[in-house]
Parts: sequence; structure tokens; C-alpha cells
Amino acid sequence: MRNQTVLYAVALCLAASEAVRGDEVQLRNGDRLSGTLVRKEGKSLVLKTSTVGEVTAPWEQVERLATEEAVTVTLASGEQVETRLRIDGGRALLAAAGREVAVEEVATIRNAAEQRAYERLRNPRLIDLWAGTATVGLAGTQGNAQTRTFTGTVNASRRTNGDRTSLYLNIVKASALLEGVSTDTAEAVRGGWSHSRTFARRVSADFFNDYEYDRFQNLDLRFVAGGGFGYSPWRSERGRLDLSGGGAFNREQLGPPAPAESFTRRSAEAYWGGDYNFRLTEATSLTQKLRVFHNLTRTGEYRMNFDLAANTRLLKWLSWNLGFSNRYLSNPVPGSKKNDLLYTTGIGVNFAR
Repeated sequence: MRNQTVLYAVALCLAASEAVRGDEVQLRNGDRLSGTLVRKEGKSLVLKTSTVGEVTAPWEQVERLATEEAVTVTLASGEQVETRLRIDGGRALLAAAGREVAVEEVATIRNAAEQRAYERLRNPRLIDLWAGTATVGLAGTQGNAQTRTFTGTVNASRRTNGDRTSLYLNIVKASALLEGVSTDTAEAVRGGWSHSRTFARRVSADFFNDYEYDRFQNLDLRFVAGGGFGYSPWRSERGRLDLSGGGAFNREQLGPPAPAESFTRRSAEAYWGGDYNFRLTEATSLTQKLRVFHNLTRTGEYRMNFDLAANTRLLKWLSWNLGFSNRYLSNPVPGSKKNDLLYTTGIGVNFAR
């Protein structure tokens, strides 16, 4: 018992002597890193240094570790301990608890900021964690021809440790005045929501609901509700790729002038597609979404939704946005084209809660 007490005292003195240098990590190859421990999750340890920013090291290569401030250590049993931590020779000393455990029992380590963020993701309120951008674009000409174009876009998402919810809305309205005659040239609204819940490491259950109105495609309303499964083959700090597939119900209300009278088409569909998100730079991010729907009621018919958006942060709350949205329909009503493109650009306001 006396020897164990001496071991704890020596360990704490050594940790205190290194405190002036911050947290320290020594790898098995002899390399030493100093800075602030951010987190240890899975097979990686992240340390923030003053020279090169965040550095990721393989956890299995960590030989020694000493923290200056208390961190939250989660053991394999689920027990959490807030303590200064020292690891040496395959043993982890939890100073606040006054005991040692095998390094293999350490599941996660988080500093105070990371732990607060984790707890917020773990038990959020419904109104928490929303982030997104609202964009408005205006364009016009005055002279031989008078034109006016309005575009509006809203994208918002809420991500927790176990699920993700997204909302989107795209609006375009354009008109032209030629020789005293005013003519509408574009009028479309697209919107919807999606929800994805992860039930395995990379597998999720997906649900979505889309709405669409397009005056010049004679589409009064397209209502689509569906669900399926998703798989994430690639994830990193800069982005992720999500593949998905499943089934959907599609109801289309189509109206005059082609055909002469309104009518409704209903169909069951099978879909597949993918979402790709990538941070090009610290200020610019790219988002792409593809869905291909195959008609199961009238086989041979299909439609495709493709959306691409780029967001560049100008200020913390201000951004410049560029969007491209394509809707392809293999069986449009007579007089309508199969392809319908919508592109927008404008200044947006960033929001987060």
C-alpha cells in the first residue's frame, strides 16, 4: 500500500513538472509532441499544437501521455472520470480517482471544450444545433428590354451523435417586358426535408419528403414521400460520401394549358443516389446531391434530381452562394421539355444555434 502511494505521488510530481509545457505525448518511435490534448476516440489521438495546429497520432503508438488540465476519461465499462491523466508503460493513472487501469480500458478522452460539445450533441433540444444559410438574389435590366429576376434559397441542417435532419427551399421568379408586353419567364418552387438515423457505424435509415411546383412544366404540385437505407463508405474531417437507396410514393398534380384539363398521376418508385460534401478550403464548401427515381407503376419511366451548391464564407455571418438544380423527367406532359434547370447566386446570411 505504501509503495502504491509513493507511485501516485511520483506520478503527480512528474505531471506537475511538465505542466509548463502543456500536455505531452511520447510515441513509441521516440517522437515527442506537446500542446493541448483535444480528444481520443477510436484509434486516434488528436493534439492541438501552437505551431502546426491539430495533429493526429495513432493511439496504439502512444507510449506516454501527461495532461496539464483535467480531462474527461470514459472507460470501456461506461464510467466517466474527470481527472488529470498520465499514461506510462501500458497503465493509465487516473489521479482524481486515485487508481490505475490498463490503457486498453480507456475508451475516450476529451478536454473540457470537447466534452461540452459532446454532451450538447448527446442531449440536444429540438431547437438546438441548427445551422444553415438563407440567400436572396436579385437581377434586372432596364432599357430596350426590362427584366426582373428573384431567387431565394434556404438550406438548414441539424446533426447530433445519432441522426441528421435537413431542410431546403429554392424559389425562382422571373419576368420580362418586351414592347409593352409583360411575360413571366420562370416560376418554380422546390422544397422538402430529410431525416437520417444511424443504427450501425456506417449504416442509417433514411426518410424524406419533397415538394415541387413548376408553372412552365405544368406541374401544380409534386408530392414525394419515401424512405430506405444509407451507407457511408467515406468520412473525413473535410467531408463525407453517403450512398442511399429505397422506395417512394410520387403524386403529381398536372394542369393546363397542356393538357387542357388537370389530372393526377400516382406511382410507386425505387430510388438510388448519393450525397457528397467536401470542404474545398477553410472558407468554401461544396455540396452535391443526386437521386434517380425509377417508376415501378409505369416501368420504363424515370426522373432524376441533381443539386449542386457552393458556399463561400465572406464573414462569420455572411456568405456568397452559388446553386445549380436540375430536374429531368422522362415523360413530361405534351409541350413541356424533359429537362428543367434552376440556377441561383446571391449573398446569404449564415445562422447557427
